[in-house]
Amino acid sequence: MIIGSVLGLLSFLLIPAFFVAGYLVRVLETTVDGADEPPEFEEWGDLFVKGLVATVISIVYSFVPFVIYMVVVFTLVGAGGVIGGDGGGVLAGLGFVTMLTFIPLMLVIYYVVPAALTNYAHTGSINGAFDFGVIKSVVLSFEYLLAVLLPIVIAVIAWVVMALLTMTIVGIVLVPVVYFYSYVAICRMFGLAFAKTSPTTRSDSTGAAQPI
Repeated sequence: MIIGSVLGLLSFLLIPAFFVAGYLVRVLETTVDGADEPPEFEEWGDLFVKGLVATVISIVYSFVPFVIYMVVVFTLVGAGGVIGGDGGGVLAGLGFVTMLTFIPLMLVIYYVVPAALTNYAHTGSINGAFDFGVIKSVVLSFEYLLAVLLPIVIAVIAWVVMALLTMTIVGIVLVPVVYFYSYVAICRMFGLAFAKTSPTTRSDSTGAAQPI
């Protein structure tokens, strides 16, 4: 907790942020594998690489749909302006209607990315983050839906706790701890949901996820 909190506090330097991201990937990995204890901060090179790859995966999932979205919107609106008349008006109207899908698109990305990162953590391969067959089976499950909704509750509670802690000097020191702990807990939830729903894992009688 101390190491993670310090790294989180120094994340504005960027490099520590990759170590934190790598550790969270390791939390996902060990949770899916059935571990009941949080992993240690060790093999720092591996942590850094995993954090870097996880960041790239998140950017790809966010950037590519956004680019496609912008191309479609500007193409429809631009074509509508060039064509003019009723046909152009229809195309421009479709472009403006498409703009309204931006928030739903962002919500879909927020919903899918944790599953992609968990499959990357589980397989140890970037290809795992884009195995849409596995990801689809996970994101359509009720367990995963809960794993997405509960972090919102945790985030609200964490923000309330951190707001209260900032009222005292001692409490301010504990803010990074609460922040880091909440992220570990959230990753734990995603890992457990993935272990229960992924076609690449199964649960034994003790509830631990085992590779098929």
